[in-house]
Amino acid sequence: MARIIFYIALLITSTSIGQTHEDTLVKASVDTFFEGFHKGDTALMKSVMADKILMQTAYRNKEGKDILVTDNPNKLINAIADRPDDQKWDERLLDYSIQVDGNMANAWTPYEFWFNGEFSHCGVNSFQLFKNGNTWEIIYLIDTRRRSTCNQ
Repeated sequence: MARIIFYIALLITSTSIGQTHEDTLVKASVDTFFEGFHKGDTALMKSVMADKILMQTAYRNKEGKDILVTDNPNKLINAIADRPDDQKWDERLLDYSIQVDGNMANAWTPYEFWFNGEFSHCGVNSFQLFKNGNTWEIIYLIDTRRRSTCNQ
């Protein structure tokens, strides 16, 4: 009986470790993206981005209209590469909620954005990732942006 309980415990433990390991790898890809973002290292960012990534932003304009903007990923890459040295962009991820199913994952990351040490806005990033071989690549990124209702 003790052996049966041991093997059941081992099975449960190994299953949860496997899920946690993939979650950790997904988080590492998101962290790599932001490490490159903060350092201005676009090669590092691209190392976890799919070649045909889709990027969008959802926000509400001053008139209260909901807006969805689709951007060319090169616009972000060029903005990072051309960022002046006197500008500090600090996107602080507040949490991670990661879901994995096989070779697909989602990472939901609420954030605060600080520009040169001043609070700018907050929102949520939603990353869709695909496991390409051993690498979790970001295939889709949508974020929200707002200045009000932020929990500073």
